[in-house]
Amino acid sequence: MTPRAGELDPVIHAQARLRVVSTLASLSAGDQIAFTRLQKLLDMTPGNLITHLRKLETSEYITSVKRGSATYLTLTTRGRSAFEEYVSTLRSLLEPAVGPEDASDPEGTRP
Repeated sequence: MTPRAGELDPVIHAQARLRVVSTLASLSAGDQIAFTRLQKLLDMTPGNLITHLRKLETSEYITSVKRGSATYLTLTTRGRSAFEEYVSTLRSLLEPAVGPEDASDPEGTRP
């Protein structure tokens, strides 16, 4: 499901999936994380995490590979692009309330 311009991607917007995608996006492109490691990082039950991973995999935002007894997850190029678009859309929606991002003060420390 591709969101219309100016709309947040409903696949990513669910809180648990946003946490999953943002965690995977923090890895370098092509890097993988073990299911158990992701589960611990996000403090999610296996069943809950699996449910959200299935939705992300169906949308082709992630891939999973089983090696031995471990499953490894990777954010796809499509998933990374969708996340970047999500962040961009969210920023544009929030800008009227918080003002434009000040590139000279990225931490927002100046009054």
